Amino acid sequence: MDFELPDSALAVREGVAAVAAKYDHAYWSRCEEEHRFPQEVYDDLAAGGWLGLAVPEEYGGGGQGMLELAVANETLCASGGTAGTFFYVTTPGFGSMTVTRHGTAEQKQRILPGLATGELQFCLALTEPDAGSNAIEITTSARRDGDEFVIKGQKIWISNVENADWMVAVTRTIPAAGTRNRGLPRTAGFTLFLIDVKEALAAGTLSYQPIPKMGSNILCSSQVFFDDVRVPAANVIGEVDRGFGVLWDVLNPERILAAAGGIGAAQAALDVAVGYACEREVFGRPIGANQAIQFPLAQLKAKTELGRLMTYKAAWLFDNDRPCGNEANIAKLTGAQVGWEAANQAFQTLGGMAYSKEYPVERMFRDARIAKNIPVAEELVLAHIGTSMLGLPKSY
Repeated sequence: MDFELPDSALAVREGVAAVAAKYDHAYWSRCEEEHRFPQEVYDDLAAGGWLGLAVPEEYGGGGQGMLELAVANETLCASGGTAGTFFYVTTPGFGSMTVTRHGTAEQKQRILPGLATGELQFCLALTEPDAGSNAIEITTSARRDGDEFVIKGQKIWISNVENADWMVAVTRTIPAAGTRNRGLPRTAGFTLFLIDVKEALAAGTLSYQPIPKMGSNILCSSQVFFDDVRVPAANVIGEVDRGFGVLWDVLNPERILAAAGGIGAAQAALDVAVGYACEREVFGRPIGANQAIQFPLAQLKAKTELGRLMTYKAAWLFDNDRPCGNEANIAKLTGAQVGWEAANQAFQTLGGMAYSKEYPVERMFRDARIAKNIPVAEELVLAHIGTSMLGLPKSY
């Protein structure tokens, strides 16, 4: 595959791999065990410019695109930091991509230089307790009050709010029922805002509560409460009431980066499984010589390569301003599936030792499972493929 990648992407792979090589499986497992953000990795990536890849050069960034971001995330996860995809999605994805593509000149000047250096972090607030996959029905509201908007509502499963300087908050400036009553499309009435997280926390109008969870604990996932958060009108991303197109332009990169993380996680699990299968001897030979061990791993290697191709295709389409929704969904589906299947097969390959924290497989196993549910449920992706690509009747 390397011969098809541009030199920029190959340089990213080499540079991120050099950083990632400094942090072994034991490091990532300690961060997970301690529920600790991998600050050392983040700082090293920032120092090398690998977090500012998608920031335009005039703001101090690398001027690269989604393909380079995907390669960076894949490489980080393949090194063993299988939960690393979360901070690659939050700051370079939600931050750099969103502000670069949809921010005003003032917003870009205010935010992008800090993203280029890694000084600023981002999060996205979309999902709500009663509006997960059905984002159309979100109820977090924003009402105009002079030169400001006042945001009220609740979000859930918001990653990285504890580290974030800025939040992309998805709100309704026209309630869902209001669009129906006025004969507007269901997608009307969405408005996206940039919220200064630390300012809102200090004002007491924004708060969050971490959710205890089974894995990926290098970042918190939190409930977030908006209690009349005041945001300047100048912080609107895109246009008032017409933010749904911007939202999709946020979600497609999220799916592409999640797919890249799944592919990297699959490769990490395969590396551990193959290493063990070559060393562990039973009945006088390495267990990797047995087809019952070898063939499932070979099958997963094939799936990983195919998933990588679709992820790169989706990223290339995005970078070239071509429709990429179908490809982003297929990439996300495939990346999540192969990441989980590889972790599961690594668990089976190591046998009882997989259950031991001596090996990283138990962590990979926990990290990989959630990808089948987020950032979009596997079933909803299949429904999209069925209706949008196969022309089957819609079920929702």
